[in-house]
Amino acid sequence: MVFFSKSQRPPVDFLDFLLLLHLITTVSAAADYSHHCNAVVEASPPSSTPLPSSHPLVLDLAKVNGGDTLLVNGENSTRGLNFFTRKTFSTQNPHVFKVEGTLNIRVIRFGNLTRFRRGLRLVHYRPPRLPLSSGAYSRSFSVDGFWDSLSGKLCMISSGKMGSFDRNAASLGVVLKLDYWNVSDIRTSLVNGTLESLDKNSKNGYFDKVSILGVNRRFYRYTLVEKARKENGFGKFDYLASESLGSDVLSIVNVIMMVRSVDLVYNSDCEKVSCDVFVGGEGGRKPRMLFHKIDSLGEEDENVRFLLRGWDGYRYRMPLMPSVMLISEGKWDKEKKRLDMVGCRILSGEQENGSVGDCSVRLSLRMPSKWTITERSAIVGEMWSSKRVNELGYFGSVELRSTSNSYGKDDGLTYEYTMIENVRKLCAERVLLKGKGGRYPNPLSLDMRFDMIVTNKKGDTVWGYSSPLTVGDTFFSQIQEPQESQIHDSMVNVSFVLALGSHNSMESTEISAEGLYNPNNGQVCMIGCKHGTPADWEPINNNFLVDCDILIHFQYAPLNSTSGASTKGTIESTRKKLDPLYFQPLEISSHSIYGGQARESIWRMDVEITMVLISNTLACVFVGFQLFYVKRNPGILPSISIIMLLILTLGHMIPLLLNFEALFLANRNREEDLYLSTDGWLEVNEVLVRVITMIVFLLESRLLQITWSSRNDGSDERSLWPADKKVLYLSLPLYIVGGAIAWFAHLFPKSQQSPYIGLSGQEQQTLWGGLRAYGGLILDGFLLPQVLFNVLSESKEKALSPLFYVGTTILRLLPHIYDLYRSNGPTWSLSYIYANPRTGYYSTAWDIIISGGGLVFVVLIFLQQKYGGRCFLPKKYRQSSMYEMVPAIGNESL
Repeated sequence: MVFFSKSQRPPVDFLDFLLLLHLITTVSAAADYSHHCNAVVEASPPSSTPLPSSHPLVLDLAKVNGGDTLLVNGENSTRGLNFFTRKTFSTQNPHVFKVEGTLNIRVIRFGNLTRFRRGLRLVHYRPPRLPLSSGAYSRSFSVDGFWDSLSGKLCMISSGKMGSFDRNAASLGVVLKLDYWNVSDIRTSLVNGTLESLDKNSKNGYFDKVSILGVNRRFYRYTLVEKARKENGFGKFDYLASESLGSDVLSIVNVIMMVRSVDLVYNSDCEKVSCDVFVGGEGGRKPRMLFHKIDSLGEEDENVRFLLRGWDGYRYRMPLMPSVMLISEGKWDKEKKRLDMVGCRILSGEQENGSVGDCSVRLSLRMPSKWTITERSAIVGEMWSSKRVNELGYFGSVELRSTSNSYGKDDGLTYEYTMIENVRKLCAERVLLKGKGGRYPNPLSLDMRFDMIVTNKKGDTVWGYSSPLTVGDTFFSQIQEPQESQIHDSMVNVSFVLALGSHNSMESTEISAEGLYNPNNGQVCMIGCKHGTPADWEPINNNFLVDCDILIHFQYAPLNSTSGASTKGTIESTRKKLDPLYFQPLEISSHSIYGGQARESIWRMDVEITMVLISNTLACVFVGFQLFYVKRNPGILPSISIIMLLILTLGHMIPLLLNFEALFLANRNREEDLYLSTDGWLEVNEVLVRVITMIVFLLESRLLQITWSSRNDGSDERSLWPADKKVLYLSLPLYIVGGAIAWFAHLFPKSQQSPYIGLSGQEQQTLWGGLRAYGGLILDGFLLPQVLFNVLSESKEKALSPLFYVGTTILRLLPHIYDLYRSNGPTWSLSYIYANPRTGYYSTAWDIIISGGGLVFVVLIFLQQKYGGRCFLPKKYRQSSMYEMVPAIGNESL
C-alpha cells in the first residue's frame, strides 16, 4: 500500500482516470464498429447536437428466429423484439446518420385467454408476471451505430447488458444489422436483419445468429389501393353508402381500434372452394381476425396501414407471425363512407428474409348506421380475392363482423326494434301486472344493469352480466342519472346485452335481447337472440347461425326493499326439446345493489369507521382513568381481579398479533376496496384503529403489571391470591363449556342460523371464526371475574373507578345496541366494520341477552363496592364461618 503526502500527487487523479477510461472505451467501441460494421455503413464524424425526433427508426414486436441460448422460451410462448432510437445525429456525410437506440428481446406468452364479455366490457385473464421458465425473460441492449438513408442499411453495436431478469447474466456484446428503407411501399415495407454475438470465445455469453423480421414505420407510399380503385375493385358495394356512418378515416380507425377484431363468416362451401385467407392455405381458416394499426397519415390523406392477423384465441399483442398475417394499406372513401383495403400475404422461412407475396386480398369495411337485435356489429365488411377461382391463392368470400354489442354509440347510430310485437304476445300477462307499491329502477338510470348468477338444472352456475343497450331511442352508454319527471310511459322499449361466462358444460356466450320494461312493477320481458359461436374456435361454415327462439324474463328488486330482495329471472328456449338448439331453462339471480343503496352503505361504512375510532379512543380514556384512580388510591390495587385484567389485556393483544401486518401492509385484496375503488382511506383508518388498540393494550398491560406487583410486595394484611385462584377454578370450566358449545355449533351449520347460538348477517365459515366470536362474548362479560372475586374475597374496597367499569361496559354494549338498530334496516351491506359478526355474537336474541347481562354486572359491581362483596347474597352466606382458638383451662387441683 502506497501513501502520498500533501506535497505529492499521484500521476493520474480520479477525474483523469475517468476521462482516460472513457477514451479507452470510445476507442474500443470505434474499433469494434470499424471491424464489424464499416463494410455495411462506413462511420462518419457526427455532430454534437441531436436532431429533433421525427419518424424515428422503430420496430414493434418484430419476429425473432434463432438465438435459443440468448432467451429460453417457456411453454406456450414465443420471442419478440422491440427497437427504438433514443437520439439521432447528422454527420459529415449528408446521407449517413449516427443513431443511438435501445434493443429489447423478450419472451411473450401466448396461451389461450380466459375471455368473456362483461356487459359492454371485456374481461381478460392476466398471466403471472414472473419468468415463464428457466433462463432470461428479457434482454435489453444499448446500441450505437450508423444508418445510411440511401441504401437503408443500419449497423449498430453494443458491448454491455442494459437490463435483464437474469441479473447474474454476463455482459453481452452484440452487433445489429437491419435493412430499413427511408421511403417504402407495400413491397419494401418489411424490415429484415440479424443480431449476432460478439462473444464468440465466451461460453456463457455467445448465442447463435438471430434473424429479425419487422415492419417499416417510416415514410410510406400508398400505391396498391389507388390502383385497385381505378380498376373499380370495390364498386360492387357502392349501394351500401346510405347504410354507413363516418365522416373521415379517423372515425372508422378509432372504432376498429376499439373493437380490435372481427369474426370471419365464410360464405362459401369450404369443402369445394378454398377458404384459406392466409398464405395460400398454410395459415388455415381462422374464426377471427385482429387489427394491428401500423400508422395512418391523417384526415387529409385518408390513408391507414394495418397488420391483419388470424386469431386462435391468443394474446392480442403478438410478434409478427407471417403464416397468419396480412400486411395491408387502406384509403377512406368519403362518398361511399367505407374503408377500401388491399392486403398482401407475408412470406418467410425460418432463417430466410421475409418478403411481401400475393397482394390479391381485398377488404371493404364500414360502420352500420342502424342496429337491430340480430345485427349489432360496430364494424362490418367483406373480404374476397381478386383472383379467379382456378388461380392459386384464390379463396371464397368472407363476411366480417365485429363482436356484437362491443362498441357503438357513434353519432348517427340508431337502433330499430323488430321484436316488440312478438314480445307483447308472449309477455302481456307478466309485463302488464300491477305493481305492489314498491319503487323500481328508472329506465334511464344505471340501476338497470346488474351482475347475475346463472344456474341450470344440474346445479352448474356461471357468473354473468346484464346491461341495457338502448332505452327507447337512447343508447344506455350515453345516459346520465335522470330526473323522475323524465319517465312518462308505463311501458318502455328496451334492448339488453346478457353475457354468460364459461364453466363446465355451459358454454361462454352472449345473448342480444329486446323487449318491454314496466317501471311500475319492475318486470322485464324480452326475446333473445344467441349468435352461434364456434366451439374451441373451429371455423364457421356457411351462414352465421342466430337462434332467436329464446324468452327472457326477470323481476327487478324494489328500490325501497329492506328485506334483502334480489333481482330474479329466467332464460328459456321456446324450441321443442328434440330441437338441437333447445336448452334447459336457466335461473337468473342477482344480489347487486342499487346506486342509492351503495351510497347509503358507503355512508354507513363511514359512520361505522368513525364509531370504531371513537370507541377505541374512549377505551384509552377509561383505562387511563383507572390508572389515575389507583395512583391516588394505591391500597386498592390488590382488590382488583387479575383474571379480569388478563381477559381485557388478551382481548386487545390477540387482534394485534393476528393483524399486525395491517400496520405495515396496505395492499391487501379487500372486497370493499375493489367495489369502491378506494384510494386507501379504509386502510388508513385500519392503521389508526390498530395503533389506538395498541395504546389500549399497553395501558391495560401497565394496569395488570402494577396490580400483580401489589400482590407480591407483602403490604396487604392477608393474601388475595387464593380468591383469584378460586375465580379461575370457577370461570375456566364455564368458559371451556361455552367454547365446546360454540364448537358444536360450528359442526352443525343450521344451528348457526339460530338466534340463540349463531350470528346474524354472516354465517360462520370456519372453526376459528366461531372461536373468535366466542372470544368476543367472553370480552363482553369481562366484569364476571371481578364479581366472583369480590364475593370470594369479601371485598369492601372500591377497587374499580366508576368511569372505568361503567364506561368500558357501555363500549362493549354499544355494538349490540347498534346491531339491533341495524337489523331493522336493509339487510344488504358492503361490509361490517362496527359490530362485526365475526368478532362477537350478534343477533336479536344475543344482543338483548348480552346487553342485559352487562347492565346486571355493572349494578352488581356498584352494590359490591358500596355494601360489600356478598351484599346480594342471602344473609346466612354474607359472613364466612370464623373459628377462634380458646385457651384450655387446666385443672391443677386434680
